[in-house]
Amino acid sequence: MRSIFLKTALISASLLLLPTIALARTPLSPSSFLSTYPAAVVQGDPIMIFVEGTSTPTAVKSITFDGRPLGVFSYKNKLAALHGIDIRAKVGTSTLIATFIDGSTAQTTVYVGERKRVEEVFSIPEKLGGNTTAAATTLVSTLAQENASLLGLRTGLHAFWTAPFGYPVANPIVTDTYGYSRNTVGTVLTHKGTDFRAKEGTPVLAMNRGVVRLTQTGRNYGKTVIVDHGLGLQTFYMHLSKINVNVGELVLPGQVVGLSGMTGYAEDAHLHTTVRINEVSIDPVKFLGLFR
Repeated sequence: MRSIFLKTALISASLLLLPTIALARTPLSPSSFLSTYPAAVVQGDPIMIFVEGTSTPTAVKSITFDGRPLGVFSYKNKLAALHGIDIRAKVGTSTLIATFIDGSTAQTTVYVGERKRVEEVFSIPEKLGGNTTAAATTLVSTLAQENASLLGLRTGLHAFWTAPFGYPVANPIVTDTYGYSRNTVGTVLTHKGTDFRAKEGTPVLAMNRGVVRLTQTGRNYGKTVIVDHGLGLQTFYMHLSKINVNVGELVLPGQVVGLSGMTGYAEDAHLHTTVRINEVSIDPVKFLGLFR
């Protein structure tokens, strides 16, 4: 009788374990999977990842791109994440993994293609020394210092925005694209932003809701404003003639953060805009295209 009782107890205990085993192997929703936009990307591109099949914010514990954690937010009733592909990232297949709170996972792969390399001759403005070897040496060293000052800025733990991102100027016209190389007196520098036509004094608009993390005047970038939108996403506005906001200020979409100009490394008035995701500078125009 004791033997029969023990066998019954063991069978009952094993049945109690079955749901846990099944839960660990399948997502919260059997139909949950990952999708990406756009489908094809190259070095320097942004990419948006969607968790299909669930819209519950607490359902997803993490999303990673080749092991790097991404911030998760809600967009158009879906859970999503943004990733910036470095312009020098390896070409090939990368892995996206979503881990659910029950320990189950969903994953997919993304192929990162090679960006076409374009190089153009570029000049140093006379105000920064002109096209001399000494000026080029100074340019490289001071750019390194300024770039270092723009790293490690505070970012919000949650997305500060809910609406799509918009252009930083009205009636935008691109005058200089992202990603090409500038051969400057023998020194090759990559243009990690987009330049927009903007005569002196043109209102420069916050691309979305966020918090101003930095305002400064640099030798090369001139008067600069950086807005943090949370989750490692930041927008930069450079070569301004005037700054209209203060560090720590909450700005709304389309709010004037400054006026365009030609301060710093600029021969003509324009707006240089950089978009960074977790300190990786990506193509701003393609970034705006994500919010279709």
